[in-house]
Amino acid sequence: MPAKRYALIIGALLLALMLCLAGSVAGVKQLLRPVASTAAADAVCVEIEPGATTGQISATLAENGLIRHALLFQIYARRHGLEQKFMAGSYELNPSMSLAQIAAKIASGEVDAKTSWFTVPEGYTIEQIAERLASVHLIDRQLFLEKAARPPADLLTRFPFLKEAAAQTQIKYILEGYLFPDTYEIAEGASEEEIIEMMLRRFDAIFDHTLRQRCTELGLSLHEVLTLASIVEGETRVEHERERIAGVFHNRLEKDWLLGSCATVQYIIPVRKENLTHADTQLTSPYNTYLNTGLPPGPVGAPGEGSIMAALYPEKTDYFYFVSKGDGTGEHYFSRTNAEHERYKKKVGIK
Repeated sequence: MPAKRYALIIGALLLALMLCLAGSVAGVKQLLRPVASTAAADAVCVEIEPGATTGQISATLAENGLIRHALLFQIYARRHGLEQKFMAGSYELNPSMSLAQIAAKIASGEVDAKTSWFTVPEGYTIEQIAERLASVHLIDRQLFLEKAARPPADLLTRFPFLKEAAAQTQIKYILEGYLFPDTYEIAEGASEEEIIEMMLRRFDAIFDHTLRQRCTELGLSLHEVLTLASIVEGETRVEHERERIAGVFHNRLEKDWLLGSCATVQYIIPVRKENLTHADTQLTSPYNTYLNTGLPPGPVGAPGEGSIMAALYPEKTDYFYFVSKGDGTGEHYFSRTNAEHERYKKKVGIK
């Protein structure tokens, strides 16, 4: 090939590459520009949840029409070291703001709504949640309990996973166990229903399609798994025993044995006790697993993610019993036979 012709081809390729790069740069600049051209556009209040990833934040911004491209927001955040700086809260953002301005505001933590932070501890019952919320003047306790007992029809429609709980006639609070224990930011003036909906959305996000599919694999409904997880939560004191305790209950369920869980009895007595009496375990109630085989009608508290995962993925074991060591460690002795279990009970001073 003549040198002159070769040079012309190379030059044409370089020119084409430069034009592509110029077009790419222009395209990126266009994507970085505000969605709206004027500040007259209506502001949008966006809630960034605690623990939200950059991907989740970018998706929320794109869904609300505040940025042109979610992936570009993620790339921008990574390029400018903002991924670990984004802060939860309620932000009033305008489509006339550039992507850089939106990212900077969320990273600054300058929230626009007056809010309060509230934590629901793992294992809390509906009544305990209501008591704590009422103590900091965020709800009317009675109204909150009424909605937890019999949620509005539209709430049941928006969260269809509540259907089985709603069908249980022996359940006092349909929402028992479903208000996910976590830290929430509650806007000033939020209604009882709005607070409940926030907690249900969090539960829905945690108990995703993969976990629901696992319920099917186990031959259990979501409601049954949540009920079991609440019992595991109530019985577990140290993290490393969570899956083993779940395994014990799975073994007993498979044999159709009494679960004999103190957590279910604690749920029905007026005041929680350090140690239950024999009389407590003989109380007549569908929740008393010392008298009724199988799972109780519903959860006995709000299980955390760890207990939900333990109920779904229990330790494979041949243990059928456990009893607290009573030494302050929170650990248990696990047994395969009743004879072994009785020896451990004797060892810790239980008759």
